[in-house]
Amino acid sequence: MKRLFIILCVVVACASCGTAAAPDDLTVMTLNMRYDNSEDGADNWQFRRDRIGRLIRSEQVDLLGTQELLCNQFDDLQSRLSDYTAVGVGREDGARAGEFNAVFFRTDRFALLDSGTFWLSETPEIAGSKGWDGACERLATWVVLRDKGDREFLFINTHLDHVGETARREGVALLLQRIAVLSGGRPVLLTGDFNAEPQSTVIAHVLRDNTLHSAWHSAAERHGSEWSFSDFGALPEAERPLIDFIFYGEGLTCDYCRILPDVYDDGYLSDHAPVEASFRFTE
Repeated sequence: MKRLFIILCVVVACASCGTAAAPDDLTVMTLNMRYDNSEDGADNWQFRRDRIGRLIRSEQVDLLGTQELLCNQFDDLQSRLSDYTAVGVGREDGARAGEFNAVFFRTDRFALLDSGTFWLSETPEIAGSKGWDGACERLATWVVLRDKGDREFLFINTHLDHVGETARREGVALLLQRIAVLSGGRPVLLTGDFNAEPQSTVIAHVLRDNTLHSAWHSAAERHGSEWSFSDFGALPEAERPLIDFIFYGEGLTCDYCRILPDVYDDGYLSDHAPVEASFRFTE
């Protein structure tokens, strides 16, 4: 009996130690979902939405930045990710019209302290405003979150213009200005489709003052392809660019970054591949 008691104590102690040592890493993903286009045929949203939901749950993603969601896609994703809180608005009217750059985060892990949206334009508070030489309205969605360890951080998600060079340059400048204000000294995570490759002046601008770092280029471990856009496999592999990024600021360390396959459960997730990274708080 005494021996059994000792064994039980050891088991309980080990279990307690395991709980105390459980990792509190942040798993972050960015994914351009491809807007719901009836011309996509077998790659249409209705055939991809369940795959995307399964992938996000399988990867146990804590924070998700999305691009190109239309309102029906936003609703579909919310219904498939019922344990997440979603924040976002349509870019055309600040409500339901146009694409969302929505963010999703685990409801049981984070408390929402603040959130908002601004447009990448000369008038960032005006919903639906188009900036500079941009072809489309572009916006950024942000949240300030607190985890169960009382650590607060800013998570911001965006999608830069695919045509306007000035719009991309000025969009980055505005993002950096807003991050400096909204972060309040907290750690920062920035996700998005930047429509620019790693060697571009756009990405150099993001990294210019060393406030933010690219997860893909600074992670302790890196896995997967070196591209994130395949156009549903239509682009030859040698021509596929890396245009989707996760950036992070001080107070965080990136343990790994990987670009997942754009095919999952025998079908495409999107015309982009998911980019995922794992972070630890260092302060």
